[in-house]
Amino acid sequence: MLIITSNTSLNVEELSSSTKAKFTLVFLHGFTGSSADWKNISYKFNSYCKIFAVDLIGHGKSDSPEDVSLYSASSQTKQLSELFAKITKGKLILAGYSMGGRTALSFAVIYPQMLKGLILESTTAGISDKKLRGDRIKSDEELANFILNNPIDNFVDYWMNLDIFSSQKNLSKQILSKIRTDKIRNNKIGLVNSLRGFGTGIMPPLFDSLKNIKIKTVLISGELDLKYTNINGEMVKIFPDAQHKVIRNAGHNVHLEQPQEYYDVINNYLKEL
Repeated sequence: MLIITSNTSLNVEELSSSTKAKFTLVFLHGFTGSSADWKNISYKFNSYCKIFAVDLIGHGKSDSPEDVSLYSASSQTKQLSELFAKITKGKLILAGYSMGGRTALSFAVIYPQMLKGLILESTTAGISDKKLRGDRIKSDEELANFILNNPIDNFVDYWMNLDIFSSQKNLSKQILSKIRTDKIRNNKIGLVNSLRGFGTGIMPPLFDSLKNIKIKTVLISGELDLKYTNINGEMVKIFPDAQHKVIRNAGHNVHLEQPQEYYDVINNYLKEL
């Protein structure tokens, strides 16, 4: 269903409406993803969770406006605060993957009062070094131009073959085909503006803010994803109340590559709330 916020419309899917729900759990996808990414895992939690998945701005069935400012961290967190207020009256648990994790983390910094828990999968707090930030902004702009100047399916094939996703080649052809089909449904303008408005380089770095997030947090990374496992190993030291779980035989997308281990981590985490 589309939820109208003050500056855009976001699609949210209710994946489980358990009458015995103890928690409201909301999932945020990664770049090129959508709410469809979470449909196959929701049943693992639906006995005690009311579950939603959001299409972030520029993705899935949500709006893909031309105005890049609407994709900024401040704008996206405001959009989500308005959306969350319409789907639940109490605090929620926010789970984000990659770009969705950066969105969830940005939200936790600004609206901690709305959260009961925070689950960050393959997430970075941004880039603090100015030169490295500039380099990333440049590379994201090159990627944005590639998207604009090529058919969407060419870009998706390029994206899925990046080294960071190499471990996903062990998945079945059927799963990979569905992933590709879902990604191709995205809007090119939405993807481009997501890079330009909320790429890792352009987002405000949040490392200095982690110490102020008192929400119980779990960081999840795959052992084959050395970059993000190292980043999470440093981030967990800054949070006041966080744990870092490294999943064996998984790369960047843990919930896709090792779903059972992902379920186990989250279920154990929920028991501690």
